[in-house]
Amino acid sequence: MALIGKEVQPFQAKAFKNGDFVDVSEQNFKGQWSVVCFYPADFSFVCPTELEDLQNNYDALKELGAEVYSVSTDTHFVHKGWHDASEKINKITYAMIGDPSQQISRQFDVLNEEDGLAERGTFIIDPDGVIQTVEINAGGIGRDASSLIGKIKAAQYVRNNPGEVCPAKWEEGEDTLTPSLDLVGKI
Repeated sequence: MALIGKEVQPFQAKAFKNGDFVDVSEQNFKGQWSVVCFYPADFSFVCPTELEDLQNNYDALKELGAEVYSVSTDTHFVHKGWHDASEKINKITYAMIGDPSQQISRQFDVLNEEDGLAERGTFIIDPDGVIQTVEINAGGIGRDASSLIGKIKAAQYVRNNPGEVCPAKWEEGEDTLTPSLDLVGKI
């Protein structure tokens, strides 16, 4: 995907977080790992199940030094209204970014131009503000936030161990690979 290895472009937005409206920009993605989850719309069907699942995994993600952000093309006011009205959404303590201008969704290449809504895109961003993973699901397919834990651990390992790579299904503490001529055709 063209966004892998690219730095997040500048943006300014309002978010709803812990009962307050806060300012968010690409600068928030620097100095820590970040998970950014785009979703189509507030007051919908699959979206609240995903965002609740993300909240249920929030502590584990924070233990890895990752902050979480959800984004839709709704306003921060609508996020507050949804937070106040929904049993699933009122549990959320991470920032819910409003993107009514569609700038952020467009920058992350998840905007469905036809309906003006974001696709289900998940991005892991490193402390330099560089996108390391991208996952985009069709509208009817919800995501599993627990899968982010292993991806972040692998991304952190690779960042901290230049020259090593993590094979499929890698788990923390398992062997990694060091690409070399000696491995060609032997795996």
